[in-house]
Amino acid sequence: MKVIDLITSTDKTAFSFEILPPIKGKGIDTLYQTIDTLREFDPKYINITTHRSEYVYKDLGGGLFQRSRLRRRPGTVAVAAAIQNKYNITVVPHILCSGFTREETEYVLLDLQFLGITDLLVLRGDKAKHESIFVPECDGYSHAVELEAQINDFNRGLFVDGSPAEVTKTPFHYGVACYPEKHEEAPNMESDIYWLKKKIEAGAEYAVTQLFYDNRKYFDFVKRVREAGINVPIIPGIKPFTKLSQLNMVPKTFKVDIPEPLSSEAARCKTDEEAAALGIEWCVSQCRELIAAGVPSIHFYTVSAVKSIHEVAKQIF
Repeated sequence: MKVIDLITSTDKTAFSFEILPPIKGKGIDTLYQTIDTLREFDPKYINITTHRSEYVYKDLGGGLFQRSRLRRRPGTVAVAAAIQNKYNITVVPHILCSGFTREETEYVLLDLQFLGITDLLVLRGDKAKHESIFVPECDGYSHAVELEAQINDFNRGLFVDGSPAEVTKTPFHYGVACYPEKHEEAPNMESDIYWLKKKIEAGAEYAVTQLFYDNRKYFDFVKRVREAGINVPIIPGIKPFTKLSQLNMVPKTFKVDIPEPLSSEAARCKTDEEAAALGIEWCVSQCRELIAAGVPSIHFYTVSAVKSIHEVAKQIF
């Protein structure tokens, strides 16, 4: 079953989560432990992130440096295949504009097609660390809508060079990202919703939000996108904070606000253990309100938060 069917075919709010492929040279056992920890809550699907290559510089001595590209977390396709094979759970690999050419994307689609993995999350992706603004690869894409067009052409049996191809009977289906507090590069919320609508019109079946801690931001966002004529499911993305340091790090990294009641309570925490307990309490309250509002699914970001997410899920699912 495709993701859109998994989250709309039940009256209960669905549970899903996102994981990162292991760093180059590490095994997959830690990911399996994460899945084993959360599998009791019947995850409908598991997202696997993709990470672009970055330039690294090797000092050759004598004032000379060698520039090369390195992917610290390769293996999204392989991880997706391994999870699907081991657990028989729908997997959703991320497909990026960032760091990928059109031909590289085509090879990813071919590999996924061979494996029978046909659900995707289509994203522009972040700018490279050395860039001040997003710069697409040569023969790459600047916006997720362009990447969607390539996937749509692939579904119709066209390669990027225009040549025909035989395709399977099961096309790719996909979702996209959205931002209840606006993408950091969008000049305003109206512009952000405009581009979300373009992504939905291009074929996205649902949208998953950036993480947030204030449900009012989510509800206001959903109201605005509905008024704009966007009617696909808007899946809230949630992550409990687990450390005191995240009170300052999360707003800076993800460009989201920490609600004043949460920040006031966090300021009273003396240890990471107290912060984690507060993060669980806040997240449970968030999720219960979202479920009461009838959200079709709640999607959890698991990095450094698996134990907390398990406790949250135990209370709400």
